[in-house]
Amino acid sequence: MNTAVLSRKIILNEKLEKTIWVSFFVIATTFGAYVKIPLLFTPVPLTLQTFFVLLSGAMLGRKFGTISQLIYLVLGGIGLPLFTQTGALWGPTGGYIAGFIYASWFVGFAIEKKWKLFYSLLVGDLILLSFGAINLSLFVGGIKNAVMLGVIPFIVGDILKIFAIVGVLKVIKNRG
Repeated sequence: MNTAVLSRKIILNEKLEKTIWVSFFVIATTFGAYVKIPLLFTPVPLTLQTFFVLLSGAMLGRKFGTISQLIYLVLGGIGLPLFTQTGALWGPTGGYIAGFIYASWFVGFAIEKKWKLFYSLLVGDLILLSFGAINLSLFVGGIKNAVMLGVIPFIVGDILKIFAIVGVLKVIKNRG
């Protein structure tokens, strides 16, 4: 599998390898939803989902990173317990979940276009946060409140996640 960052072949059957990686990121994003810290002042919890969303685009590229997040959204949307709460897709956090698809796509795209990894991840995260804030604004009385409740509190944590992703990818790349 010729991925955005991961270029070492692990499994010789390319279709099987793609299926395994896509499945891994569906499961990892689900795991990230359950690693959450509720914040009392906002309906948006702090989770590890963004870590796996951005990592999926970086490792799998735009096509397969997007597919992994689209599958996550569809499976959660039909009722499987993949989201942080039942009905999350239709509530205040639904925009973030929709943003997972675009963020993963963008990260893969930017890396394929030779953007620096950190900036690819940062812009991908801003895309994700923007989708979240737009949807959240419908529940909290406007975009200003949405930014205060659904973007600002997450910037530091998301930057730390981006540094962690860069570190993980560096280790993976050095092992190949």
